[in-house]
Amino acid sequence: MVAKSSRPNVFEQLEAFDSASHNLNTIIDTPKGSRNKYKYKEKQGLFALHSVLPAGSVFPFNFGYIPSTLAEDGDPVDVLVLLDEETFTGCLVPSRLIGVIEAEQTEHGKTERNDRLIAVAIASPHHQAIHSLDQLDKMIVDEIEHFFISYNSIRGKQFKPIRRADAEQAKHLVQEGMERFQQSHSS
Repeated sequence: MVAKSSRPNVFEQLEAFDSASHNLNTIIDTPKGSRNKYKYKEKQGLFALHSVLPAGSVFPFNFGYIPSTLAEDGDPVDVLVLLDEETFTGCLVPSRLIGVIEAEQTEHGKTERNDRLIAVAIASPHHQAIHSLDQLDKMIVDEIEHFFISYNSIRGKQFKPIRRADAEQAKHLVQEGMERFQQSHSS
């Protein structure tokens, strides 16, 4: 039997927003261009292979989560991060929210919200001037939606975009996720 480490896990202690810069902290679990979907395993304190996309399918941008949040589906709040190149699993990427694709996901007859926040990496020279979804080419946002529709369909789930909203709504969803996280850890 292996004893659990008494050392604190940085992924579990990181706040959603950096207290000094006020940038959004995002942890990348799946790099841009990867067929492998990774997921953080809190009990083990590491990232594990969650699934593999079919040949020809890859994540279009770096995908991860916002620490110290919980979405309605019980996982941390998801975020897609626009950055010039791929990063690596477990990479902390300071980011700025630019909007959200609000969506419902249905599996086994149960429907719940599963929004996809979209952010820009602070260090990204290519995306530095982008502050809203409206500044992205409409086709890119359409392709992001299509990716999540296809990604979920392959797994027997239905992903239905409801609407696209601005950075303020995305921040509101992060705040709700922070409150859910606090409630779940105070009981």
